[in-house]
Amino acid sequence: MSEGTSNSIINFGDISKPADTLIQKVASAVGCIFEPYQIKRIAKAEAEASLIRAAGDIQVTELQRRAMQRFVEEETRRQINIEQITAKALPLLENDSKPEEIEDDWITDFFDKCRLVSDEEMQSLWSKVLSGEANKPGSYSKRTVNFISYLDKVEAMIFSKLCGYGCQIGNFIPIIYDVQHEIYNKNGINFMSLSNLESIGLIKFDNVAGFQILKLPKTFSVFYYGQPIRLEMPKEADNFVELGKVLLTKLGQELAPICGSQPVDGFKDYILEQWVSKNYIKKENTEPVNTADR
Repeated sequence: MSEGTSNSIINFGDISKPADTLIQKVASAVGCIFEPYQIKRIAKAEAEASLIRAAGDIQVTELQRRAMQRFVEEETRRQINIEQITAKALPLLENDSKPEEIEDDWITDFFDKCRLVSDEEMQSLWSKVLSGEANKPGSYSKRTVNFISYLDKVEAMIFSKLCGYGCQIGNFIPIIYDVQHEIYNKNGINFMSLSNLESIGLIKFDNVAGFQILKLPKTFSVFYYGQPIRLEMPKEADNFVELGKVLLTKLGQELAPICGSQPVDGFKDYILEQWVSKNYIKKENTEPVNTADR
């Protein structure tokens, strides 16, 4: 590791070149990164030295002392948050990631927004954005970063639950057919929660007409968490599939891969039944779902 990062972040031993590059990139944009156990000691030592120097010139009041102590404590917490988010991002870097291509302004804006985040789960979300941008620079806009800074934990959890119903049909699309069905309600997906996700800009929600995908071939595959489902449509061409009540916005599409969603128990059975009833799949072509594959 270079001299500029000799005091850098948590000691991982021999780390990959992309990880080292990301650490240096972060350090150059937001200042030096120290090991967490050193932060408080160094910050307090510097603050005490400043007080001693100031005392030689002027009388340091108790109010000034408290103000400086508050400043040191706040900056220490923020530095810890920066380091923890960076540390969580390092294992997610791919071998061919390109952290050196991340724009400095993006890094600065990113840590300006996330330095107050101490919740572990929300830090994990931020770390996935950082690693995703390093793996493929340009993946996350400043608008997305700004949005996440206002996203609360409950909203993030509901969005993650929603994505548990997502299928890959060209784009990633949550398949929500009936907002009153137990398969959705048991995970908090209902009219109110979907309306809220629409109001904050993550989804488009139409509980009346719903959405369709058009001009589909006779046969094609839909994927649910990597499991292919083969659809066979009635016509040779120009078929359509009803997608349900929800589409992700561009913002939602950016966040879906990193939201930590998990497949929903029983949903594949439910969706197969729905698609058989809509003549998208012939009943004789469906197979019992192996619970070990969910």
